[in-house]
Amino acid sequence: MTELSTAVVFIDLQEGFFEDPSSRDNRELMVAESNRLAGLARQAGIPLFVVSTVHARDKSTWTLKMLEDDQGFNFPGTPQVQLLDGLDLEAATHLEKIRDSAFHGTSLAQRLRTVGARTVILAGVTAESCIAATGRDAFAHDFRVVYAREAIASSAAETGWPLLEGLCDTLRQRILNRPDLERLLTP
Repeated sequence: MTELSTAVVFIDLQEGFFEDPSSRDNRELMVAESNRLAGLARQAGIPLFVVSTVHARDKSTWTLKMLEDDQGFNFPGTPQVQLLDGLDLEAATHLEKIRDSAFHGTSLAQRLRTVGARTVILAGVTAESCIAATGRDAFAHDFRVVYAREAIASSAAETGWPLLEGLCDTLRQRILNRPDLERLLTP
């Protein structure tokens, strides 16, 4: 049975995050799995959110690491900020962020509460950074978290997945495979 108080949050499914050779191989799989998850959610009437990273060229939104390296990315109007070709997420609510967590400096928590969400299903890139940071912050905002295993990419699987597993142990979050997600999202 569908959890009516659920929302799906897709994070950083943008061209800029698939430029790295270690992430390029995941592109087609991420598009397919994200579209599958979005389709199940739409059929169940579950709200979809897409949170994308966009940085200002003037360095005002850059992270410490970006400033130290003097290397910015995902600037407005560049191909890097575009969603991956083939994603079917136009009908979702779109938000922009400037840090790893989709909650930092955004209205995501308020929007999730407005739609009555108590559980968020997280998907996107990467397990070890933006997904983990969003999962931790979701807990701090009193949302339960489900990680959509097949719809999450990692550029460092040896650290990314153990990090999410640790969050599951300490914060009572869950990692679900496709069949379990389908059961969760089927009305």
